[in-house]
Amino acid sequence: MLDAIARCSHRPYMSDVIDQEVLQIFRDSGALLEGHFILRSGLRSGHFFQCARVCERMDKVTRLAEMLLAKIDLASFDTVLAPAMGGLVIGQELARQAGKRFLFVEKVDDKLALRRNFKIAPGERLLVVEDVITRGGRVNEALNIIAAEGGTAAGVAVLVDRSEGQVSFSAPLTTLLAFSFPTYDPANLPPELAAIPAMKPGS
Repeated sequence: MLDAIARCSHRPYMSDVIDQEVLQIFRDSGALLEGHFILRSGLRSGHFFQCARVCERMDKVTRLAEMLLAKIDLASFDTVLAPAMGGLVIGQELARQAGKRFLFVEKVDDKLALRRNFKIAPGERLLVVEDVITRGGRVNEALNIIAAEGGTAAGVAVLVDRSEGQVSFSAPLTTLLAFSFPTYDPANLPPELAAIPAMKPGS
């Protein structure tokens, strides 16, 4: 299954060696689920990437962060900002390896907010780090917070892009791997998916 995912990736230029190493980490972690899932975006899918399973093993998180960080210019950002909960573990590990400050934003009344007396200095360059994106809603919320606080969005880095190349942000996007599973509006599900109870497992 995961080999088929690699073949349908929208990143054909990505190193096959890196592809296979990332996919093996997902295999070993049991991170790819099959069924009927409600995505964070509200869309439905027959596949779900549960990043939390990868994050059980810090050696795997360390390696994923190392591979993602290798694609980013360290001099381009001062601070890593991660949306909670999904981006916390990979964001903090990436910041640790880069020797950068780490902040996170969290839900308040169903919207992301900067809390806990975290401050963003005027002009501070922040890299937003997320685990998985489909429509990129949480990343956009994080980018809006950076702008509202007077910071500068240096870029966005994600482990898994399942947007099929449809997402764009106001800052450059770096992706470790792209999964091109189809997603569906809940009002227009294929029969085989509609026959399965929907689950929202959390990333």
